[in-house]
Amino acid sequence: MKAQTVNVKESVGRVLSCTIFRPGGKKLLAKGHVISEEDTKLLEVEGMNEIWVTQLEEGEVGEDEAVMQVASGMGCGSVEIRLAAGGRANLLATEPSCVLVDDELLKQINCTASIAIATVANFSYALTGQRIATVKSSPFAVAKDHLEAVHSILTERGPILQARPIRNPTVAVLYTDPVHGDRARTLFESVMRQRLERLGSGVAFALAAVEEEMAVARGLQHLLRAKPTMILIASTTAPAGPADVIGRSMARVGCSLERFLAPVEPGNLLLLGYKDEVPVISAPGCFRSGKPNVVDLILPPMLARYRVSGWEIACLGHGGLLA
Repeated sequence: MKAQTVNVKESVGRVLSCTIFRPGGKKLLAKGHVISEEDTKLLEVEGMNEIWVTQLEEGEVGEDEAVMQVASGMGCGSVEIRLAAGGRANLLATEPSCVLVDDELLKQINCTASIAIATVANFSYALTGQRIATVKSSPFAVAKDHLEAVHSILTERGPILQARPIRNPTVAVLYTDPVHGDRARTLFESVMRQRLERLGSGVAFALAAVEEEMAVARGLQHLLRAKPTMILIASTTAPAGPADVIGRSMARVGCSLERFLAPVEPGNLLLLGYKDEVPVISAPGCFRSGKPNVVDLILPPMLARYRVSGWEIACLGHGGLLA
């Protein structure tokens, strides 16, 4: 990229290499702005005859074109791309979504020269119109070979980011207590409702059961017949593991164990299983308080009908100390 002084009348299509201010200090045109016919007339009115501009050299791509190329290949799902000033492109969610981010691929791209990408955290909940990622280039231009390196990585590995829409999820809740299931409902129902409402959802089906293996299994069977998006088990006791009452009840209805114990505090005693494609989650103590815990981390992807794996639960340890 070369900077040079040109006559204002010959500057159409050129890129400003520095910001132009009016005599009073008000910004007239920003650095990186592409000069138009209207701009030349404005500059002449302001009494300017020459301006500093930059010129692309062979093997370079302008900053706006570069960030748009990268942005168009790095995201998928319910995403809209908007070009912003200064060699930046923003990705926005077009509907309520869970944002899935390939962290390793993001690191790999950010290690290439001339391009920097920032995203929201993996499993984040995004509202319609919320910015979920931004792509920034080096000023004015990006070397074509740097862009080709990024394209090669994306072609081989796929998108960095997916905005997975959350559309009409149905959440089922089973409240359990060793003495009377309705006691658990009384303790947890309000907090449960508030937690789901923050994510634009609510409880579609709810049952209460005494915390005994057969009773809990019957409750799960009833809820599974409704084909919910997920089942949350809100128990007043803490499981000792898959061999405890909740775990045995899940196994009895055919759930396969995906993960016990999460590297998240609060929420270490998470128990996650799947009955076919329906996740069944027990997280004792997490439904007592509205404060952030492991349930808040995994609800968005599950509301978006994404199958969270035991490996992904294990990866929550980095940043998992919430309290």
